[in-house]
Amino acid sequence: MALAAEVIVAAPRRGNTGYSCYFITASTWQKRSLFQSDRMARLFLEVLKHYRCESRFLLHEFVLMPDHFHLLITPTLTLERALQMIKGGFSFRAKKELGFRGEIWQPSFYDRRVRDWREYRVFRDYIRSNPVKKKLVLHCEEYIYCSAGAGIGLDDIPLDLGRIAPTG
Repeated sequence: MALAAEVIVAAPRRGNTGYSCYFITASTWQKRSLFQSDRMARLFLEVLKHYRCESRFLLHEFVLMPDHFHLLITPTLTLERALQMIKGGFSFRAKKELGFRGEIWQPSFYDRRVRDWREYRVFRDYIRSNPVKKKLVLHCEEYIYCSAGAGIGLDDIPLDLGRIAPTG
């Protein structure tokens, strides 16, 4: 019989997402400002766009800050797989194409399932206000690493959030 201190409890697997929309936050290793470099930031956006175009997830909103990112996504497989592609795909390309050495990401990520249109709006507004709050720009549309200003195609707002949502 194992003592309580000896029992290893694994984090529960999130499993199939059922095409739910999620608010995601992931941070760089030790909150280093890796994305102050335009080359690193643009590569991250390329990776995000690549996997979106491959229909690995639906991308509704995003912001890439110097030391973390936020997404509103609907995975087409599992949430873990979508984030593995984004974080792992970026790490692979940063090391191969930019010669980056060292750790890039903190392990894991924070996720919150978006339950309704009200929550979606709150998360969307949070994403868009992030670069403004950090005084990187005066208006979110000016920040090129944000869905409000990047010009990267986005997927429609999920209609299963309780009401038909207006675009924009």
